Amino acid sequence: MEKMRAARMHDYKQPLVLEEVPVPGPGPTEVLLKVAAVGMCRSDWQLMDGYFKPGVTLTFPYIPGHEIAGHVDRVGADVPQGAGLSEGDLVVVDAGWGDGSCRECHEGNEQLCTGSGGWIGFGPPGGFAEYVTVPYRHLIKVDGDQKPENLAPLTDAGLTPYRGMKKLRAAGKLGSGRTVAVHGIGGLGSYGVQYAKLLGGGATVVALDRSDEKLAVAAEHGADHTINPRDKTLDQVRAELDRLTGRKNIDAILDCAGTESLKLGAALLAPEGGMVSVGLMGTEANFPLFSFVSGERWYSGSFWGNYNDLTEVLALASPGQIHHTVTPIKYEDINEKLEALARGDVVGRQVLVWG
Repeated sequence: MEKMRAARMHDYKQPLVLEEVPVPGPGPTEVLLKVAAVGMCRSDWQLMDGYFKPGVTLTFPYIPGHEIAGHVDRVGADVPQGAGLSEGDLVVVDAGWGDGSCRECHEGNEQLCTGSGGWIGFGPPGGFAEYVTVPYRHLIKVDGDQKPENLAPLTDAGLTPYRGMKKLRAAGKLGSGRTVAVHGIGGLGSYGVQYAKLLGGGATVVALDRSDEKLAVAAEHGADHTINPRDKTLDQVRAELDRLTGRKNIDAILDCAGTESLKLGAALLAPEGGMVSVGLMGTEANFPLFSFVSGERWYSGSFWGNYNDLTEVLALASPGQIHHTVTPIKYEDINEKLEALARGDVVGRQVLVWG
């Protein structure tokens, strides 16, 4: 029996176990992928730590990893020719696998499935292994000249802030003369700054983070201004914002952290301003009710992205309009790198590259 390397969870709050397991066989409508690269997200560590236990049921031992790029190894017998998938093709995985029956799935938002759907790496076995099986309709074929280690993060770190920025644009919060902020310049925020420039309609882009090193990445990716709120009062942040932009408030905020950043964002939000939250480092958010009602301020969550959102991200990435801050890592170092991710020590995205 053919074997593969895999990093598996055997329980919560335990390191991944590096071991050899059988290579899975694809079902009739599935494709077996040889994983080329898999991004490492803070949510992978949160999964291991038990953060998602209320909503995600795992059967141990379990293989995490949801940001996946790889090559087609074998195609199931009932995969239609119209899918255009052949051995060797470079593909990425659309991670939201709905059951196809609920309203959200029929709207195309399978990542929000309220039926029996799920997400690869949070139920179906993920990409912290050399091979993984994927339903053919959740694969997107890409140009073989692109690097898998750049493609893999686009399926979450690149996708999630894109959908969030689209929500701000659709709500009319972007445009010339406005200020848009990206708060939290981690794996998601480094892409979020770029979308603020690409979709912002000329809005001034401000990056906020408590790390000067991460703010430097934001500046490289097009942020007009950067602010480090560490050890600053609200009035001091407002004063710095006023000095940089000529205004003490912000029209649109993409929050990629989900911590105390939400409280600061709510305080900085302009009347009729909007804030979209995609970060999940905390567990709850509290906003001042009167200022949100009286100023007609607006808040929305935004979760991952759908198949069409991902095709748009890939279309932007193909001609080089999206830039990456990627650090390749080795399989043997996965636990050490996950711990660094949990501490917030990672700039950009770590990507496990299978040799």
